[in-house]
Amino acid sequence: MLLLRNVNLPDGRHGLDVLVQQGRIAAVGPQLPAPAGAECLDAQGQLLSPPFVDAHFHLDSALTHGQPRVNQSGSLLEGIALWGELKPSLTHEAVVERALRYCDLAVAQGVLAIRSHVDVCDPRLLAVRALLEVRERVRPYLDLQLVAFPQDGLLRHPGTLGQLKQALDLGVDLIGGIPHHERCYAEGTQSIRILCELAAERGVGMDLHCDETDDPNSRHVETLAAETLRLGLQGRVTASHLCSLHSMDNAYAARLIGLMAEAQLSVVANPLINILLQGRYDSYPKRRGMTRVPELLAAGVSVAFGQDCVLDPWYPLGSADLLEVAHMGLHVAQLSSQAGMHACFEAVTRTPAQLLGRPVQTWQPGAPADFVLLQARDPIEAIRTRAPRLAVLRGGQVLSRCEPLRPRLNLPGRPALLQLAP
Repeated sequence: MLLLRNVNLPDGRHGLDVLVQQGRIAAVGPQLPAPAGAECLDAQGQLLSPPFVDAHFHLDSALTHGQPRVNQSGSLLEGIALWGELKPSLTHEAVVERALRYCDLAVAQGVLAIRSHVDVCDPRLLAVRALLEVRERVRPYLDLQLVAFPQDGLLRHPGTLGQLKQALDLGVDLIGGIPHHERCYAEGTQSIRILCELAAERGVGMDLHCDETDDPNSRHVETLAAETLRLGLQGRVTASHLCSLHSMDNAYAARLIGLMAEAQLSVVANPLINILLQGRYDSYPKRRGMTRVPELLAAGVSVAFGQDCVLDPWYPLGSADLLEVAHMGLHVAQLSSQAGMHACFEAVTRTPAQLLGRPVQTWQPGAPADFVLLQARDPIEAIRTRAPRLAVLRGGQVLSRCEPLRPRLNLPGRPALLQLAP
C-alpha cells in the first residue's frame, strides 16, 4: 500500500493525494487519511505523469553503434547498408543482452511500454527469436510489442513474405513494411496491398514505415489509407515517419490528410531521427523532414512521437528519454502554444498508450497504478527541463528512484541553490 501526497496531475489539478492498493488507484483527493501500514511518499507538488510509451523503436539494432563501422554520410540508406553488413554476425545472445540493457535504461527513464520493429529479412529469424525471448523476460515490468519488419523490402527477396508470416506464427504482434524501399514505386504499392490483405486475413494490426524520404512524389500512405478503407482495417493501421508529407504540395497534402483521417490511420513521427536523416540531399535551405504534425492533429489524426533509434547505424546519440523526443518535436513542429505543448506531452504518454492498446491513465479509482513522478510542476515544465524521473512505478511497485536535481552554486554574493522554476 502506497500513499503519494501532494502531487500535481497533467490535467491541471494540484495538491492531491493518490492512494495505491493492490496495484491500482484506490482513491484520489486532497489530504487523504493514511491507512495503517501505508508507505507515504511526499511529492512536494511535483508532477505525477502517466508512464511514457515509445510507439516506434528498433530494439534489434539498439546499442550497435560503430559495428562494423560508423555511418559517415548520416543518411538513411547508408544506415540500412550498415545494418545489412552487421546482420550475418549477429548472435542470439548478443541481441538479447543489448535489448535487455536498453529496456533497463528505458524503464529508468519512465518508459513502461515499447513498440519495436524487428527485422524479418534474415532467413534465420535470429532477431525475431531473440526479441520474443526478451518480451517474456521483461513482461513483469515492461510491455513490449513487436512488429514483423521487412527492413530490406518485402519483394526484394523471394523468401521475405514467408519469413514475415513465420514471424507472426512465432508470436510477433503486428505486420510491418517499408514500401518506399522496394525496387520501384509499383512494387511499393504491391507490397502494401499484400501486407494489408495479410493483416485482414490474420486479424492483426499494422505499422508501416511509410514515405521516409524527402521525395514529395513518394505517396505510399495514400495507397495505405485506400487499402485500409477497402479492407475495413480502420483503427488498426499506423503509418510511421511520413517524411515526404513535409515536402508535398500543400493542396495535395491537405487532400491526403483528409483521406488519412477518414481511414482512421494513426501516425508516429520520430523527431530526433527524422530531422537528422532527412534533408541530406539539400544544400540550403535544408528541409526539416518531419511530417506535418500540426495539420494532422487539426484533422483529428492521432499523432505519437517515437525514439526510433539509440546508438545504432542510423543514430549515434539517444538516451531513451521521451521528454527529449517531445522537446525536439515541439521545436520542429513549432507547437509553442499552450495547447501545442500539451499535445507534445501527450504524444509520448496518452496517445501512444492508446496506439499500443494499453489502458490510458484516467486517475480514477480502479485504474492501474502505473506512474512516473517527475521533477516538474506541469507537463510544459517537464518538457522544458527534461525533468528528472524521481520515481517510476508499475502496479504500485517502485521500479526506479532518483534524488531530485538541486544544483548548488558557489558564486560570491549569489544564493547557493539554483532556482529553475519561475
